[in-house]
Amino acid sequence: MTILQEVLAANATYVAGFGDKGKLALPPARRFAILTCMDARLDPAKYAGLSEGDAHVIRNAGGRASDDAIRSLVISHKLLGTLEWFVIHHTNCGMELFSDEVMADLLDDSLETAAFDGANWSNPKHGGGCSGGHFIKWHTIKSQEESVLQDVQRIREHPLVPAAIPIYGYIYDVATGRLNEVPKASEAGRAG
Repeated sequence: MTILQEVLAANATYVAGFGDKGKLALPPARRFAILTCMDARLDPAKYAGLSEGDAHVIRNAGGRASDDAIRSLVISHKLLGTLEWFVIHHTNCGMELFSDEVMADLLDDSLETAAFDGANWSNPKHGGGCSGGHFIKWHTIKSQEESVLQDVQRIREHPLVPAAIPIYGYIYDVATGRLNEVPKASEAGRAG
């Protein structure tokens, strides 16, 4: 069975038990949003106790406060009424395993999937690359605590983010499933 067939089969099962979920309101019922990483080991519905319709979950590589993530948070509040936000990064994040320069150089050489030997990235195939990677900020991570603090500060200082919204900073531990607060980040995100 192909990935496409697996996804469509799973969707058919989901549809069969969908019930009244089509009647859920557009605004999230629990009135909060989470900005977190796209890592497949993280399931915000499970670690935050969410059901469909409860909260907004915004995901990107590293769970970083990029312009687009902030755009989504502002929409989440302004049009859909969220009142509290969480920035949740995680341990053992792939964004800690490379730098902007490494990513740009890999892409410059080839657009095929790179290989990681536990210490370094390399391209198994060469050619057909693009220099465009040198012009993108990849938002890599050197320290989880520092990146959570930076992201909370970036959101807090954005002119379109109301001071009344508390922004909490956490790191999800992929080994235990526990959310661990980054106190400096939560302090920086305190509602004013």
